[in-house]
Amino acid sequence: MSLSTLLYTWVFGKFVGQDDFDNKYYCNSKNFSNKDFKRWVIFNGKVEATKVPPHWHAWLHKTIEDPPLNYSHKYFWQKNHEENLTGTEKAYYPDEHPLSKANNKVKKSEYESWSP
Repeated sequence: MSLSTLLYTWVFGKFVGQDDFDNKYYCNSKNFSNKDFKRWVIFNGKVEATKVPPHWHAWLHKTIEDPPLNYSHKYFWQKNHEENLTGTEKAYYPDEHPLSKANNKVKKSEYESWSP
């Protein structure tokens, strides 16, 4: 986050809500039917776009008009949002991948010497 974003938020920003990652969402108007206003997010910690849940993403891009303040899953099969874990210790690797936790066991060599 740049200094100019911080100053703009301080002067014009109106706090709208906060998500489970403690990201804070702002706009420069409380009139959500006005299409000319700006919406933005101040990330908690590292600036990572995948930390924005889909319902807040829809609000930021003006797909939905009202902010999802009391959002809850509509269907039982929906999962909670996770940020992209690629490149971290929590990243997913298939069992055959050398970095997989299941692959830490000593494997038998595929090479067998030939004896006459």
